[in-house]
Amino acid sequence: QVQFVESGGGLVQPGGSLRLSCVASVNIFSILTMAWYRQAPGKQRELVARIGSSGSSGSTNYADSAKGRFTISRDNAKKTVYLQMNSLKPDDTAVYYCNFGTGNFGSWGQGTQVTVSS
Repeated sequence: QVQFVESGGGLVQPGGSLRLSCVASVNIFSILTMAWYRQAPGKQRELVARIGSSGSSGSTNYADSAKGRFTISRDNAKKTVYLQMNSLKPDDTAVYYCNFGTGNFGSWGQGTQVTVSS
């Protein structure tokens, strides 16, 4: 069974940065589209950023709220997907999760809490 282990969250002031990491326990990681999602209190889980497989040259797309501030990347050798988050805002406060980016989700991990507050 696939497992995702997210890390890198924390408390940061508005305007600050964080880099999230997610290690996936899956053998065919390099050919999978991966994504970051987030869920804020009282809200539904939403897609933040998606990155295609190496075969698609790692094409990326972002939610409007993340464009220009967040960057998704991957290291296939480490089976890890990253989310670099800059210029953080209080509205970015949420639990962040990684999972497959195609809708056929694996089991959700624990996520990593990101809190943006002064």
